[in-house]
Amino acid sequence: MALMLSTEPDRTVHPVDIIEHIASINDWSFEREDADEIAISVRGGWSDYHVSFTWMEHLESLHLAAAFDLKVPEARKAEVKHLLNLINEQMWVGHFDIWSKEGVVLFRHSHLLSGGAEVSPHQCEALLRTACDACDHYYQAFQFVVWAGKTADEALNFVMFETVGEA
Repeated sequence: MALMLSTEPDRTVHPVDIIEHIASINDWSFEREDADEIAISVRGGWSDYHVSFTWMEHLESLHLAAAFDLKVPEARKAEVKHLLNLINEQMWVGHFDIWSKEGVVLFRHSHLLSGGAEVSPHQCEALLRTACDACDHYYQAFQFVVWAGKTADEALNFVMFETVGEA
């Protein structure tokens, strides 16, 4: 496949600068390692989420990784991986993954900005909201598998159960 190569596009605003601005106005703690990466701590419904945005110039992509405080013990990794597969079958945007060495579960997604496309604050907020919503939705399923010894199927059935009305 032949690819057309062009010069690197000039961007008016660095994508990570937009994320830093959003973190500042929301009073979220953040750390900016370099021009292309920022780590933010965001309060979710079940946990604080550690969200990292990385600008990958060579891919023209803004990558997001959101992790919560859950270290998967070796004895539960196979069942967590099965849960990841079940969850990812239902995902329309992004996916869950596990860093095998560290045993950390995270949500990942990338936003492509090919050809010099600019990212808007609304798109950045949507990326972050999608990650936090996914983490909130499935957090308990991971907890059930890791700490309650439930199977992936049992855990997913529990979190997919929706109540209607009020008691």
